[in-house]
Amino acid sequence: MALMSELGFGMMRLPVKNGDPTDFDYDELNQMVDTFLEAGFTYFDTSYVYHNGKSEEATRKALVERHPRDRFTVATKFPSFILKAEKEIEPIFASQLERLGVDYIDYYLLHNLQTVNYDGIDGTGGPVKTCRLFEHAARWKAEGKIRHLGFSHHSSAALLDRILIEHPEVEFVQIALNYIDWKSEFVQAKACYEVIRKHGKQVVIMEPVKGGGLAKVPKSVEKALKAMDPNASAPSWAVRFAGSLEGAICTLSGMSTLEQVRDNIQTVKALSPLTEDEKLKLHEIVKLYKDAGPVGADLSRYAGLTLHGVPVTAILEAYNICQLQPDPGFSDDNNYLKNIMAEQAHLDCFGELPEEKVVLADGKDVTEEVLKAERWLIQHSF
Repeated sequence: MALMSELGFGMMRLPVKNGDPTDFDYDELNQMVDTFLEAGFTYFDTSYVYHNGKSEEATRKALVERHPRDRFTVATKFPSFILKAEKEIEPIFASQLERLGVDYIDYYLLHNLQTVNYDGIDGTGGPVKTCRLFEHAARWKAEGKIRHLGFSHHSSAALLDRILIEHPEVEFVQIALNYIDWKSEFVQAKACYEVIRKHGKQVVIMEPVKGGGLAKVPKSVEKALKAMDPNASAPSWAVRFAGSLEGAICTLSGMSTLEQVRDNIQTVKALSPLTEDEKLKLHEIVKLYKDAGPVGADLSRYAGLTLHGVPVTAILEAYNICQLQPDPGFSDDNNYLKNIMAEQAHLDCFGELPEEKVVLADGKDVTEEVLKAERWLIQHSF
């Protein structure tokens, strides 16, 4: 089994000057792009919204204008989460082609399909449906303006399954996937991966190192990983986990420096697929990881309880894992609550929520404890 077909270059954390996300350091960025291509990798992933809407332009200047079109593949995304009216769709897509400076886009994704923008909070249909976004994308593909159609997903495996049933024209799905999120109640990486493969679609893996959260790990996790292989770095285990899965077009990595590009290239080219024993040990390490957080790994006493339609165990697990990330407020987990709440209870997490109590089997009232975690996740959702 091949480790992975390709390493993908995520164009969302590019080098900038003076902290300005729109003022790119092209001297470094150009070297990064050149080094990546020279290593034999070709997949560049950008979006309409990255770097305050300037990432596609930076991709054009550093990549498209400097290299032959057949040397690279470019992926970008339609901002489905800001869509309000169908009349916005065609101008946005036209602007993406212009920003990128290309006649066609190799891999085109509908960005962040989830319960709220696909079904709507009330379940009657969100803007993706009411604005007929898939129909527009199908026409772009028929016209040769996009080569492969997919979407990125940040919601339940059940919704993902339904989208793929309703839209068999989809060729690939991009999901967050790493060994911490593999059995997460919110992220559901394993279940989502299995749904995608069940439908015969390909996978693009994002967040393999969980935004850096699996690069700098708790000391207990670091000790356990070193016991498995003293010469292997913490992030290399995460990359190997993601790369050992079948059906992946690429595994994305956001890169900000030339050194990171070189390190990622060296890491990926040197790695081999995980053994079955290593996979089992990594899943055991997940408990150590969660135990390092403020809530801990054992949430059994909350089993079966819900708050606003959401399992309490999922709320606490997400809050716990977020606190272990380099930037807790910009973690992946915090954006799932709104979708599960809409899916299960048709509630808007940003609106007025009904008063509910959370009481354990022994009669202990833990409402405030759970509300604290829920409020934090809502505050840091976007």
